[in-house]
Amino acid sequence: MFDIGLSKMALIGAVALVVIGPEKLPRVARMVGTMLGRAQRYVSDVKAEVNRSMELDELRKMKDTVESAARDVESSVRDQASGLEKDWNDATKDLRDDANMTPASSYESYDAEGGYTGLDPYSTSTVVPSYRHPRKNWRLKRAAVPQWYKARAGVRSKVQSGAARVARFRPKKFH
Repeated sequence: MFDIGLSKMALIGAVALVVIGPEKLPRVARMVGTMLGRAQRYVSDVKAEVNRSMELDELRKMKDTVESAARDVESSVRDQASGLEKDWNDATKDLRDDANMTPASSYESYDAEGGYTGLDPYSTSTVVPSYRHPRKNWRLKRAAVPQWYKARAGVRSKVQSGAARVARFRPKKFH
């Protein structure tokens, strides 16, 4: 900032000592020091604020680029999904059209007594059952480990409270 060497500082100090006087010089020097400190803090605060605003602008730009990339990915996924859905609908429409064109007699049959039997076992159409979640059967799960193994391995089959367990394993007193 200022190119002040040691010789210039000594000259300024000598002039200040003559002009201000030896009694007031320490007070003036202290005040000049506090003013310079305040000025330095102000300059550093302004620099920090400028740096923060620059970083904030960079973060905003980065956020915008990430959001635009996410929008592009989302739109491409939606386009792919709509294309797949269209292909699926076309394929199922063809299957439905084929199913509607077969004669009704191939789906229904009557037995020799004249009773209705429902679907024809020789029909070309296949009936697919709807998906059913395999529910967990706790009885089967419980029976998966044999009782003899549980007894040998020490698996507890009955729950006992802490006090009952202490009383059960307390050494017997001899009278």
